[in-house]
Amino acid sequence: MRCVVLRPDALLASVFGSVTLLVAGCGSEPRDLDPEPEPEEEACPADAPPTRTASCVLSFTPGEGSGFGMEEYPEIVYGPPHGGSSSSGSLHVLSLGKGGEIALGFGGNTIVDGPGPDFIVFENPFLVGGDPMKVFKELGEVSVSADGETWTTFPCQADAYPYEGCAGWRPVLATPDSGEGMFNPEVAGGDPFDLAELGLSEVRFVRVRDISNFGAADTAGFDLDAIAIVNPSR
Repeated sequence: MRCVVLRPDALLASVFGSVTLLVAGCGSEPRDLDPEPEPEEEACPADAPPTRTASCVLSFTPGEGSGFGMEEYPEIVYGPPHGGSSSSGSLHVLSLGKGGEIALGFGGNTIVDGPGPDFIVFENPFLVGGDPMKVFKELGEVSVSADGETWTTFPCQADAYPYEGCAGWRPVLATPDSGEGMFNPEVAGGDPFDLAELGLSEVRFVRVRDISNFGAADTAGFDLDAIAIVNPSR
């Protein structure tokens, strides 16, 4: 039950067309009608346990025709890749949709510029007829950031093979059973990226944006399987 208590100056106020009310619960202290909002939990806290594969989603903006993999989101983009063959693509993926994008982090870990490639992006392309120049692909543009706000993008040559600087055109060979092999671009497959190409020494986040604008409902756009750190800080 609620009591409405009229303040002493209410009659005077009502003369001017308004009444000031104090609402309180009967037999209790007046309630705070405008409580402070709860602070939002940080999506990828820097003090989280470090991982060498993606383990948190900083942001996700699905594009037209997305949907495949959402039943297992976000876990479907965490952990190791699920490839194993150059002739067929994995179905353990999240379809971003046309123009969709996702940004991922690695707990308290960062990617540092070391010898050779520093991280790998895994999609689910496959070779048509075993020909490396005939790839069924849905390309993505890759950007990196140290703070989740300022992004630097790898130049992506999407017009013709080889699609250097793009993600989504090299078949994925690594599986959850590959162990340390999933962090070796020479055996894991996928698309490797080197921070030195951008003049960066360390980043926390990787963002992938679909640039294929290809595909039917639910399976359109870049299909993300996993992201792995080759050169971690921890």
